[in-house]
This record gives sequence, structure tokens and C-alpha cells, in this order.
Amino acid sequence: MQLVINTYGAAIHKSGNLFEICADGEKKLISPKKVTSILITTGVHLTSDVIQMAVEHNIDILFADKFGNPYGRIWHSRLGSTTRIRRAQVELSVKPEGLRIGLQWILRRFEGQIDFLRQLRDRRTRQSVEITNVINLLTRSIDDLNRLDGNISDVRNKILGIEGYAGRQYWQLLGGLLSERFQFSERSRNPAKDEFNCLLNYAYGVLYGIVERACIIAGLDPYVGFIHTDNYNKTSLVFDIIEAYRIYAEDTVLGLFSARKVTQKLFDPYLNGMTLNADGKKVLLENYNRYLDESIRYSGRNIKRRDIVQFDMHKFAKQLVGI
Repeated sequence: MQLVINTYGAAIHKSGNLFEICADGEKKLISPKKVTSILITTGVHLTSDVIQMAVEHNIDILFADKFGNPYGRIWHSRLGSTTRIRRAQVELSVKPEGLRIGLQWILRRFEGQIDFLRQLRDRRTRQSVEITNVINLLTRSIDDLNRLDGNISDVRNKILGIEGYAGRQYWQLLGGLLSERFQFSERSRNPAKDEFNCLLNYAYGVLYGIVERACIIAGLDPYVGFIHTDNYNKTSLVFDIIEAYRIYAEDTVLGLFSARKVTQKLFDPYLNGMTLNADGKKVLLENYNRYLDESIRYSGRNIKRRDIVQFDMHKFAKQLVGI
């Protein structure tokens, strides 16, 4: 499980062979054997022996800002696997074959959104026509991407154009499916202009941390991407791969609105937008982690959504070196 520390002033100590979390006058003991990662979203006290125990149990400690974006990670310094994987990754990133590799995650995003919308259409029959129109658009976008050929650098703008147009239609649809109070017309990032995007941005930030961790464990270089360019200090591969799993965040956030769990009390004003407050983070992360820890049928086995990311990254690393 992911251990989330979301209370300002909380403290994490080591008590014997257990983590001891002190928050709001209460203490809780948790075995490191049950923890895969620790997410810290506010100011906390963290002792060095906790860090040592986390490293010894291969637990990463991830720090996220007010928008959910990871800004630091404490982990061991070992490579996840052989450097042969990273060498193959670099070589393929500049070859025509790299286009197919890079496109696979965008294609999976569109496929995931199509499945998601089909399920919505079954429940929201009044909006069947509007939902069907976007499903058809996403299907055509998949066909357009599959027709691309050549070097990534030659077709990158076409990819971005296809993604951008499909994305605008998708978000306009989702925005219109919400109750009138929470409707929106376009994506807004940090700071978000509306409640849906505020929750979504934070959920994406948490997902980013999961994908980056999976890449490192699998021996992949997070900084060598295929579609995204290799700018200074940019984890291009993570931005490529996260596309395949964004639907996890989208499904969770829309579910919160459908279940009427979203209220104004979960948000604070920030500049010309808003951020999630402590209550908002609690509501999102409790539901998000429950969703990610749910087992589904995948590749012939029952596996948690969270672990699907790791499963896929190991599979991808093996493909890179032809194992």
C-alpha cells in the first residue's frame, strides 16, 4: 500500500521494526512489509532512521507540492536493472522504430478513454449521442496515429495536433456531463480554474510518481523519452508512459463527482485559481488509492491497477533488449 502523510506537523518515527506515525494526537504503527511507498504532501517531521528503514525495504519516500506534483524522492541509489536496458532505450529513441514505441502509450490512452466513455454511455443514455460522437472521434484519432510513419522528429507536430484536437473534444464532453455547478469547458493546469481540474491535476501528480518509480525499478531511464523531447532535467519517458494510465485519474475524479463527494469545502483559493486543501487531499487520496489497489483482470491474471504499471514497465524493459 501507499502510506499517505497529509497532516501538517505529523511525525514519522521508527518504533522497533515498525513505522510510527503521530498525527492529531494519535499514534499508529505500520509494518514496512505492508508499505510500497510513502507520499508526503505537507510539512512533517521525518527521522533519519525512518529513511534508513525505508531504503532497506525498497520503499521510496515521495514529496509532493500543493498541486500534487512530485518535487523530491528519497530512495536507494542502485540501478533497477542492467545498463543494457538503458543503452537499448537510448539507441531506439533516435531510430524510426522508436515512433511505434512512443505511440503505443498514446494509443492506449485513447483506447482507455473509449472504454471509459462506453461505460458512461450505458449509464447516461440521455447524453448517448454526444458521448458516441467523441468515441468516434477518438477511434479516428487512433487510425490517424497508426498511419504515421518515419522518424519521430518528422511527425511529432502531427502527433501533438491529433492529441490536442481529440483532447479538447474529450474534455468539453466530460465538463458538460457534470452538474451545472461544476461544469467546465477546457483543461486548466496549475493553478486550476475549476474543481474538476484541481482534483485531476493532483491525481495526475500522484500518478506521475507511480510511473517514475516503475520506470526506475524496471531499469529504464526516466529522462530518455520517445515522443517527448529530452530537455534539461525533464523526465521525458515518464511523460510518454503516463499517457497510458491517465484514465485511472480521470475515472477516479469523475467518480467523486458522480458520488457527490465534491464540495466547496475541499478547495482553497490560490492566485487566479484554486488548490486542494487538506480535506480535499484526504477525500481524493482515499478514493484514488482504493481505486489503484483494486484488482482487475489483466494479461490473464488478477492484478492491482497500481501494479499494472510496474508489470508493463518490466515487460517493456525486456522488449527493449530482446529478452
